[in-house]
Amino acid sequence: MRLLSYNIHKGIGGQDRRYDLERIMEVVEHENPDFVNLQEVTHKFRRCRGDDQPTVLVERLRPTEAMYQTNVTWKNGSYGNLLLARWPMRSRHQISLRQGTKKPRGAQIAVIETPEGLLKIVNLHLGLSEGERHWQVARLLGHRAFHEYEELPTLIAGDFNDWRNTLAANALTEHGFQHATTPPSRFRSFPAWFALGSLDKAFARGELTVTEVRVVKSVAARRASDHLPLVVDFHLGPITKSRGAPKGE
Repeated sequence: MRLLSYNIHKGIGGQDRRYDLERIMEVVEHENPDFVNLQEVTHKFRRCRGDDQPTVLVERLRPTEAMYQTNVTWKNGSYGNLLLARWPMRSRHQISLRQGTKKPRGAQIAVIETPEGLLKIVNLHLGLSEGERHWQVARLLGHRAFHEYEELPTLIAGDFNDWRNTLAANALTEHGFQHATTPPSRFRSFPAWFALGSLDKAFARGELTVTEVRVVKSVAARRASDHLPLVVDFHLGPITKSRGAPKGE
């Protein structure tokens, strides 16, 4: 099975600043994922031609199930997270990860009925300050919704904004998660045109084998957003270390 995680930057190219959601959809389609974790998906945002991006993406990518979470709201639109799945969702939750008056952030949790068994997927977008991110991870892992179906294999993927790579060694490891996107030098995803930071990450727990993790570095991906997509190939079964990771840049 394959998961793709992608901060689409509202469909605006990181370098040319041109809005073109078609480029995003082509990048996603090329990877043919079974699960898609998207961040910064807009709804009726003027800068993005007022497009209802969740609807456009669902109509084009044709998942069996979709879940949209609004995080940030403006006078002329909003943006948030979108989780798509090839198979039905048995359970779904959306959690606010906003700390105080800082920019709203959120996480989505879905239990999906895959051909290999039940799987929990988490899609998230964390904040810009280190203390905020640690608070957000602790809130997610301690939330009652996260503890539903706790025995299931779980894959967390999204934009962690973790420049200094400090999250893996704390709460995530303490809760039994293995870092699939390590060492960070092999998974640089931001900025897309000259990637320096490993901001888009994945963590796995339980009976889940990660077979390959890679950053999509195609010409199309470098143009479509300010982040590069992250792809995780896996199957349900005893957890192992990822294999076939790309060499460092």
